[in-house]
Amino acid sequence: MTIPAGFEHIVREHEPLAPHTWFRLGGAAQYFAEPTTVEELSTLVGRCHEAGTPVRVLGGGSNLLVRDEDVAGLVVSLSPAVFGQIEISGRRVTAGAGARLGHVISAAVREGLAGLEQLVGIPGTIGGALHTNATAHGGDIGQWTVSATVMNRRGEIVTRSRTELRFGYRDSNLDELAILEATFELEPGDPQRLTKQMQQAWILKRAAQPISEENAGLIFKSPGGVSAASLIEQAGFESARVGQASISDRNANFIVVGPGATSRDVLELIEQVRKGVAERTGVELEMAVEVW
Repeated sequence: MTIPAGFEHIVREHEPLAPHTWFRLGGAAQYFAEPTTVEELSTLVGRCHEAGTPVRVLGGGSNLLVRDEDVAGLVVSLSPAVFGQIEISGRRVTAGAGARLGHVISAAVREGLAGLEQLVGIPGTIGGALHTNATAHGGDIGQWTVSATVMNRRGEIVTRSRTELRFGYRDSNLDELAILEATFELEPGDPQRLTKQMQQAWILKRAAQPISEENAGLIFKSPGGVSAASLIEQAGFESARVGQASISDRNANFIVVGPGATSRDVLELIEQVRKGVAERTGVELEMAVEVW
């Protein structure tokens, strides 16, 4: 693949991906694009489809581990402002896939709209939150979603209504190439009360996770009725380490990486913990982190 003519201003070669992820690990993208419009994104994806070039979409990078090897094909970032807009009309909030989940929650709370505040403290973007159906305190983002606009691997744009959407535990049927935006219908609420609830939930959430200065990531989905962290502790892996990757002392379901760590360290630690938990508790943990 060569950079398609007319896209030289938004496509770069051999872009390091580590700075774009929470782990700060991994190789480089063969090609890396930051489209400035939806039309640019659509045309670029269509060109790649015609050429047989693989395309991946990068969100906030909070649940992504990039292998030490380089990533073939094109990686598209939705960080430009056009993909992060937030609009509120009545009880409806429409947000671009690149908008930070925390920013959308704060905007809704300021307008006296309730529902999303229970998700405060979950990192990442709206696109990632919808794809994995971000869940907290018994609620999830899917229950408030009334429509989603997506792009398939041919670059075609489709809007899917509520009846076409399916949300499960940390899962959804939004598996197209990219989620472009979504609309949520929320409940009326008192802004001051919602603000206090949001602040309290945020304090509790942050106290139970690695501090923001650490390079870390959530690893496993919690099976029904029990947390993955408690299973890891029960199996005796709360102090496990491989190289410069170790289980967080704040939450056993997070892996923290230190200077000199590699993605191989993290992957070996994940496999060690997964096998250990299965052998000692009989529970097969499913990974929550995406690996490229």
